Amino acid sequence: MITRASNLLLLAIFLGGCTSPPPGKVATSASDTPAQSSAGGQPDLSATGEAVSQVAGRRSQRARPAANSKPGVFDFYLLTLSWSPEYCATHSNSSECSSHPGFVVHGMWPQNNDGTYPENCSNAAGPANPQQYLDLIPTVSLINHEWATHGTCSGLAPDAYFSAIRSAFRGVKIPSAFAKVTQQEMLAPSAIIGDFAAANPKWPSGSVALSCGKNYLTAVEVCLSKTLAAEACQNVHTCGAMVVKVTPQ
Repeated sequence: MITRASNLLLLAIFLGGCTSPPPGKVATSASDTPAQSSAGGQPDLSATGEAVSQVAGRRSQRARPAANSKPGVFDFYLLTLSWSPEYCATHSNSSECSSHPGFVVHGMWPQNNDGTYPENCSNAAGPANPQQYLDLIPTVSLINHEWATHGTCSGLAPDAYFSAIRSAFRGVKIPSAFAKVTQQEMLAPSAIIGDFAAANPKWPSGSVALSCGKNYLTAVEVCLSKTLAAEACQNVHTCGAMVVKVTPQ
């Protein structure tokens, strides 16, 4: 369970100024529908039109697609970890929800220091066996989408791209406070970012951002170099809420 000495103060602040609706208000985590947040882009949809992941719809208005997107031409990666319980609160029948996961990989997105981002850089075919990455990314439709929209811009072959995502995710230490969240918590974004910084002490300051939708935690993002080393984020904007709700698993 997440605990904070300041939770009562944060609760008072939140109740005084937050008008977010209760769970059921918006799909989050591994299902793309628009929500507030950080880096730049449009909602990700699967081939059937079903929403695949919330996080890709969270990009800020300051971010915009890069002109003349080309494979391998970008400055850094944004490793995006969705908080799955927020999505599963309204999509309990989704295949990802049966195991009650915490953070799951949404994707690893090429980004530019000026706030732009490349996307859809080629028509290259995705991985021949996307199912081998289901331990990493929740659904085949999301795997295929992530390759088409983001992976084609990495300059890597499909399996090399998803292997890089696996390596990047394995390099992230999830704070113990998020190992099992059994009841809704309310925390300042800075406290969550601080937890990740403390759990990963070798990361430089400013390498973590947080995304939210209607005052609910939706994702944590880590800025990585092309060699997958954590680095300070450039033009990645964190959630501006004073406190966010953390949906339990």
